[in-house]
Amino acid sequence: MSDPIRTCILSREEAPRDGLVRLVLSPDGRILPDVRAKAPGRGAWIGVDAAELAKAQAKGKLRGALARAFKTGEFTVPDDLPALIASALERNALDRLGLEARAGTVLTGSDRIEEAARSGRLKALYHAADAAEDGRRKLAQAWRVGSDREGSDLGGLVLPIPRPILSMALGRENVVHIGVTDRMAAGRLGEALDRWRRFIGPDPEGAHQSQSLMSDLIAAPCATAAQGASAPDLSGHEPAVTTHEEFE
Repeated sequence: MSDPIRTCILSREEAPRDGLVRLVLSPDGRILPDVRAKAPGRGAWIGVDAAELAKAQAKGKLRGALARAFKTGEFTVPDDLPALIASALERNALDRLGLEARAGTVLTGSDRIEEAARSGRLKALYHAADAAEDGRRKLAQAWRVGSDREGSDLGGLVLPIPRPILSMALGRENVVHIGVTDRMAAGRLGEALDRWRRFIGPDPEGAHQSQSLMSDLIAAPCATAAQGASAPDLSGHEPAVTTHEEFE
């Protein structure tokens, strides 16, 4: 099934809606993010990152695009809209991480992750921003060995959050490294993390992942997995057909 196509109101570029961020007009007249695309009513979609959004907001371009999308000028754009979106995307990604952990598809602890990596069961690998380089290197090497990719640059992704936040998301103590052992779970989690990281901008120094190699390890159908399943569904699911809509 195809992911519906939407048009960014700023760049005018089309993209699958799961790669964009939906904005809605709240009852109190504020423009707010709806990253799970569940809120009822008309919405507008953006596909730019935080820096581009802030620039468009400062120049008045965002307000004009929103006025056209919502067919009204009676709204307020929060000064910190980019930060609100980043926070919502982070929360969505961490909620997804917590869901996958409760489903039993997430491993923590270097020894357990290394064993899964060497046995070929590891599908994705993540590290806290403050994870030691030698620990990251050791697990990456085990993953390459287990997936028969020695000599490649396949390695774990360093997340832009430290271990205390990861620990809270998983409800576990001192989470430094995270391994995912299920292909579908890796796809769902990867999608949520990618949306967040694309919006906030370049990876922190030292963060690296060979996306082409990782794509080989995750089944293609995972790319359209649902996001943020912990959020209430306020509007119902849309038909999974390809459309070209700017707002909805």
